[in-house]
Amino acid sequence: MLNLSVLLSSTARTRPARTALRCGDQALTYAELDRQARQVAESVRARGIRPGDRVALVSPNLLAFPVVYYGLLMAGAVVIPLNPLLKERELAFIFGDSGTTAVFAWEGSEQLPVLGNVRRAAAATPSVREVFALGELPGLLAPFPGTAEAEPTAAEDPAVIIYTSGTTGTPKGAVLSHLSLLLNARMKELLIPKHEHDVVLVALPLYHIFGQTSVLNGNVHSGATLVLLPRFDPDTALDLLVGHRVTLFSGVPSMFQAFLQTDPEGTRLRKAAETIRLITSGGAPLPVAVFERFERVCGLRIRQGYGLSETSPTVTFCPWDEPIRPASVGKPVWGVDIRVVDRDDRPVPAGTVGEIVIRGHCLMLGYHNRPEATAEAIRDGWFHTGDLGRFDEDGWLYVVDRAKDLILRGGYNVYPAEVEQVLLSHPAVAMTAVVGEPHERLGQEVVAHVVPRAGARIDPDELSAYARERLAEYKYPRRIVVRDELPMTSTGKVLKRALG
Repeated sequence: MLNLSVLLSSTARTRPARTALRCGDQALTYAELDRQARQVAESVRARGIRPGDRVALVSPNLLAFPVVYYGLLMAGAVVIPLNPLLKERELAFIFGDSGTTAVFAWEGSEQLPVLGNVRRAAAATPSVREVFALGELPGLLAPFPGTAEAEPTAAEDPAVIIYTSGTTGTPKGAVLSHLSLLLNARMKELLIPKHEHDVVLVALPLYHIFGQTSVLNGNVHSGATLVLLPRFDPDTALDLLVGHRVTLFSGVPSMFQAFLQTDPEGTRLRKAAETIRLITSGGAPLPVAVFERFERVCGLRIRQGYGLSETSPTVTFCPWDEPIRPASVGKPVWGVDIRVVDRDDRPVPAGTVGEIVIRGHCLMLGYHNRPEATAEAIRDGWFHTGDLGRFDEDGWLYVVDRAKDLILRGGYNVYPAEVEQVLLSHPAVAMTAVVGEPHERLGQEVVAHVVPRAGARIDPDELSAYARERLAEYKYPRRIVVRDELPMTSTGKVLKRALG
């Protein structure tokens, strides 16, 4: 038997009185979290949910999320964590595509009627038999003692289905096994020195694979205290980092940029740095300029990792015992092989850019009900990421860009991330996104959308000239658009299709 919920049950046995979760003025110990999760398992079994049934969980970072998540795993259900910002149409597609049988949903608010959207989507989906409101969870659990044993599941049984964001098309469900998620969660103990009393700020959404595996599962396994932030706000996050004396923080690049915008003098960041022992970035390449500004402001050096929903997610990390290379996402982690290949899937030499392909224990079982898409993505055992990268001579990986974001200008390849790195080195630029726009003669033209730093003003002509001095003639942006903000996905990535 191997069930991902063992991460919780083993910690509840060894550290029952340790505070597991905090959210606002609420808290649960590991013993309480484990008991409530077992009550969830008992309650859903009583309502006819069987091992292998798909159950959706639509919620921000609230105490109820881990309770229901681990409870469903204990019952042998396959959990489908979903963004509460999804609209009725989007929810209905996922419910129908996955064959969802039940849904646990946060109520939301008048402005964000999550439960209403879920109920309407469920009503349009024949497979959905029941919808549970998270606010009614205490009543749902009350009749059950919380003593159930976890359902026996095989290592390769599906545990979670993560739906891709759908920024380039119809969302696909990456099916992840108990084993792949378990091994990825335990990666923390191999990558960083152990600490008995870690406190973690959970600012990444738990419905996303980064927050779910690297932050929730990894830290539940190690017995840390997790401070949940329902919705990322840099001002609130800074207060929590300082107030809870946080030791571990993981974020995406836009979060670190937001911290620098909110606390430009670094007053709170330096205070937070007194207790933080590790700060990591993932989800997208961290611009070197942001790494350097962050270190300059508060003294913390950000370590990068790399992964995808389809890889559970972590496949690289900056080794603890080696100096950080700011532009690199680190080296492959234990049990994972990575190659950089050309268009014929042949490995290329160090220093040469190609597509990043991955194999190992981390890989998904496939895309749910998408055999053709699975066969296209996993060829000869290697998952083709669609990301472009290169290795250096020492085996450190550098993610250059997404293949789909590559700009072809007049026959030359332009990597947006490279242009963004240069623009972010300008003292007036806080955030930027570079995209290709159609051009009658050149095919595509390079266009930069930029957000100024607090109190700064950007002159588009001056910024374009600044980039021209530092980039080849075909690379620098001919057009610069100054914006108050960039469109973002709920996980903090720039939504480039809204700019192109």
